Amino acid sequence: MKISKPKEKLITCLVIAVMVAVMYGLGLPCPFKAIFHIPCPGCGMTRAYLSLLRLDFAAAFAFHPMFWSVPILLADYLLDGRIFKWKWLNTALIAGIFLGFFLNWIFMLI
Repeated sequence: MKISKPKEKLITCLVIAVMVAVMYGLGLPCPFKAIFHIPCPGCGMTRAYLSLLRLDFAAAFAFHPMFWSVPILLADYLLDGRIFKWKWLNTALIAGIFLGFFLNWIFMLI
């Protein structure tokens, strides 16, 4: 289902943020890690953002080197994949981010 209204997209983002905050607050484990017993591609992201809130960029990068990409993915979602004028550039950006997540995940697993 494609969500096209900006208000609905913002509500979706807020619901996801609240769910993550509640899971973190309750100390619930990552569902991916609980099921598969390996870290998920996003493991460390919460700790990275908590470090970022303390302006500790080195620690944020150490917890998850792709922490910087979440605002870009959020912008891509909110702007319907039109960050740049050219579609190929938007596609290349998102593909590069996902490749970065994948390579980071493989590095974490080794």
